Amino acid sequence: MDHEVQLISDGEGLAVIGQPADVERFLTSEGLTSKDLGLPRLKSVLHSGSVVAQAGSQIVANTGRWVQLTPQSAAKVAEYGLRQTPKGLSTGVVRGPHGQIRNIVQFSKGPVSPQALVANPAVLAGAAGIMAQLAMKQTMDEITDYLAAIDAKVDAVLRAQNDAVLARMIGAGLVIDETMTIREQRGRVDDIMWSKVQTAPTTIADTQAYALLQLDALADRLESKTYINELAATAKEAETVVREWLAVLARTFQLQDAIAVLELDRVLDESPDELDGHRLGLKIARQKRLTHISDSTERLLSRINAAVETANANVLMNPFDTPAVVRSSNHVLAGVHDFRRALSIESSHEASEARAWTDAATDVKDKALGAGAHGVSAARNLGSEAISRAGSVTGRISSGIPWKGRRRNDG
Repeated sequence: MDHEVQLISDGEGLAVIGQPADVERFLTSEGLTSKDLGLPRLKSVLHSGSVVAQAGSQIVANTGRWVQLTPQSAAKVAEYGLRQTPKGLSTGVVRGPHGQIRNIVQFSKGPVSPQALVANPAVLAGAAGIMAQLAMKQTMDEITDYLAAIDAKVDAVLRAQNDAVLARMIGAGLVIDETMTIREQRGRVDDIMWSKVQTAPTTIADTQAYALLQLDALADRLESKTYINELAATAKEAETVVREWLAVLARTFQLQDAIAVLELDRVLDESPDELDGHRLGLKIARQKRLTHISDSTERLLSRINAAVETANANVLMNPFDTPAVVRSSNHVLAGVHDFRRALSIESSHEASEARAWTDAATDVKDKALGAGAHGVSAARNLGSEAISRAGSVTGRISSGIPWKGRRRNDG
């Protein structure tokens, strides 16, 4: 059929369906990396009849690959000119003799033509459901990598708490992990498997809410500190506290995605006609969770940045505590941004710098000079004293001796 491959995009991933050789040529020509879509699972969404039997044979004969959409691959998809469907999907057929894009054609009306395979509403809904599962599993893998990178002992954090809900979180996670392992072996979720995990969402949601409250409380403490030494102590505490609760948050989100994957399997088997609605509902609920987490961590980032500004503004009076605030703040900022990226929340990070004591002294001198002739003498004296103190501070810091302000000799 002119080396056709069918494309389906849900905004997060791209499904490429067709003859194995055609799919491989297309992916190679476009420079796209992919995962197996699990196309044979779509047979469960088909009803009986001769047309369905032929469609089922098409499913067996074809292969499907899934591509995670990055900004680069999403730009490629936009160039394909796919047709938007009412269910939030984009579809089309690419036709090219060597796998390269030659032109986009619409799905034909023939009931068993290759392109009609995904024109079938039931098959299209099934493919979208499987794509949603693959996207969530991709995020789950990224969270696993994130937790490994920070060497987070999530269970240790949970055990340290005296809340019964948090204690149940460990057990819920073990059961969900076990069910996902069995699912990988069996390819489906039966009644027994689902009965083990169906009560877990409440425990996970309670734990997630608790972790968010801990981060909000820390942001409040940072906001309430007016003395730089107190701000330095709170920022230092945040280095450990934020890392731990972000790890718990990441784990809860990972388990929520796992539950959603299992749910879609159940609907695919039990109520395939409801699969599209369930997929869209899960997508909305997931986005709400992401928004809540994004808002909470954004507020924490704002308070950390404000702490740096406060410390730098008071560097003249606190030459030792200011760098400590900045160091701790940069540590926390980097951790929050790593967490947000693991959950695909847009994030950027630029480390702050501690304001040099001599720079602050120079600013004071310049302001005094701007006050007029009367201020010249005072500025000159202040500037000389500032430079002298800066030299003393530098020398004493390098030798590890605490600095004490010089007394002025009034005699």
